[in-house]
Amino acid sequence: MSNPNGFTSLKERFLNRVYARLATRTRAATGFVSSPEPRTIGSFAKGRQLVAGNFLFAGYLIEAPNASIWVLKAPNAAFECDLHGFAWMDDLAAVGDTFSRASMQSWLWEWIDQFGRGSGAGWTPDLTGRRLIRWINHALFVLRGQESDRSDAFYLSLAQQTTFLSKRWHSASPGLPRFEALTGLIYAGLSLQGMEGLAKPAIKALAKECAVQVDSEGGLPARNPEELLAVYALLTWAAAALEEAGLEVPAEHLGAIERITPTLRTLRHSDGGLARFHGGGRGQEGWLDHALAAAGIKTSQPDGLSMGFARLSAGRTSVIVDAAVPPRGSAARSGHASTLAFELTSGRRPLVVNCGSGASFGAEWRRAGRATPSHSTVILDGYSSARLGDAVRASSLETLIDAPKHVPIEVSQAPDGLRFQGGHDGFRDIHGLTHARTLELTFDGRGLAGEDMLLAMEDAQKRQFDRSMDDLRLGGVPFDVRFHLHPEVDATLDLGGVAVSMALKSGEIWFFRHDGKFNLALEPSVYLETGRLKPRASQQVVLSGRAVEYATRIRWSLSKAQETAIGVRDLNRDEPDLAD
Repeated sequence: MSNPNGFTSLKERFLNRVYARLATRTRAATGFVSSPEPRTIGSFAKGRQLVAGNFLFAGYLIEAPNASIWVLKAPNAAFECDLHGFAWMDDLAAVGDTFSRASMQSWLWEWIDQFGRGSGAGWTPDLTGRRLIRWINHALFVLRGQESDRSDAFYLSLAQQTTFLSKRWHSASPGLPRFEALTGLIYAGLSLQGMEGLAKPAIKALAKECAVQVDSEGGLPARNPEELLAVYALLTWAAAALEEAGLEVPAEHLGAIERITPTLRTLRHSDGGLARFHGGGRGQEGWLDHALAAAGIKTSQPDGLSMGFARLSAGRTSVIVDAAVPPRGSAARSGHASTLAFELTSGRRPLVVNCGSGASFGAEWRRAGRATPSHSTVILDGYSSARLGDAVRASSLETLIDAPKHVPIEVSQAPDGLRFQGGHDGFRDIHGLTHARTLELTFDGRGLAGEDMLLAMEDAQKRQFDRSMDDLRLGGVPFDVRFHLHPEVDATLDLGGVAVSMALKSGEIWFFRHDGKFNLALEPSVYLETGRLKPRASQQVVLSGRAVEYATRIRWSLSKAQETAIGVRDLNRDEPDLAD
């Protein structure tokens, strides 16, 4: 993310404004050549909240019954972007009644009246692409019962936005913003009469982005699973629109979909949600299954890494591990220090998690969420496995520095299950220690055995460790092994403080045990979830000790209680709670 007050950003905003004004000279489209079938999925609960005047965007709630969405005073830029992106149309369409249609119609034409001539925060390539997709998806719903003058204004605005996008898509940042811009341009070019000529260059440009941005493992440089899902959904929508228009989908475009599909299956937990790494959340409800079904690709990822993640899955249990170096280059500004952290889900219930992205709760929470203590892995002497460098300017994001350079891993079969082995050198320069982690999941998915080792293996590392010991007066290098628990896990110290019992809402009981050599504690934690008003309180299991030798071994296990049935009928309903 670039500095919003830097020269480049100011120049881009100026050019966006110029081309937005020039686009108002565009002739109106006369109608639709074809209207793509709506594929964006909204939330019925969020739609009802909007109709009631509860506007929840970017972690902020504004209660304004009977008010227009455009009279709201946006508390920050992210809130304003969410308004101008019009993704909220999906939520209103999910409700689909008279009141939701009236709100959608009113707010859309108010936008045309207030911002349609090139003003406001919505004239950026990515937001324009996002907005065009929604306007076209829900055109039949929103145009129903409208007079001809309003329909004319709608088609004119679509044409103007499409013209703007054809001139400015290339200025969108590589990654999700550019995919949004190009998909919106393809949608509009294929759908609007008189705009057909703008689709072909966008189709070629999108194919090029697929070849450049989606690597051989089906991943993106940011290594953000939720961002990968968003790109995947856009690619499947664009491919479907091309097929419906009778056009050939470029090989690079289809190849990207084929590469991403098995990667998303690897990154999906047993409950259908995505693993939460590098700023990503669990994904919008229904999007992953819908996109996978639309792609029609059945392949799964073979053993190895998918976008730098490893997966162990057996029975009802899934374990996903961050098993590669953190994002590099510009992507390092959103990456997390989560190397060798893991998440575990049992059936429909997450058990061990990472805290997640705190970006929607402010800068301090964002920084905290990126640090190693917010992930389920080892922390050494209070240090993260990668550090946050200083921001170039107060408004820019910090880049991960001193990150692990070498992360060897191996996934193999154990005598009674599946085994992951990995290591990283993120602590080597500070204390001379390498972190090695082994995870073994039993074939029935009822137990995970873990071993973390802190090793000084070579002479140079041993000397560095000795210097750390001297600095600490031979007291040993302190470490913590953290296991963050989902907020819905009810955890208590058990067996006189040597184990932790964890009850899931499904009725399953899990136990955490260790080899007794180190201190076990149950401490407060937080669950940082985009779309909520504040962090959710949770707990974490913490194993603490000191490394006093060149090799320190920490053994622990997570296992279901013997009385827990193999198949649990999880009938507990999850009621959406948007305000918590």
